[in-house]
Amino acid sequence: MKATDIRTMTPDQLDDELTNLKKEQFNLRFQKATGQLEKTARVRQIRRDIARIKTIAAEKTAGKKA
Repeated sequence: MKATDIRTMTPDQLDDELTNLKKEQFNLRFQKATGQLEKTARVRQIRRDIARIKTIAAEKTAGKKA
């Protein structure tokens, strides 16, 4: 997911996307623990997407306060 796509989302959409990514991250961790994980690079990608969404959400809330 690109930062430009995330910046166009509303705060509610950001929350929904963050929830979905966290669920997927949990599922990937579970697959890794049971030895069923095939796409190991997806773990890193999800982690970075979560960080990207959190960063942009923080920027938006900081922009409202200023």
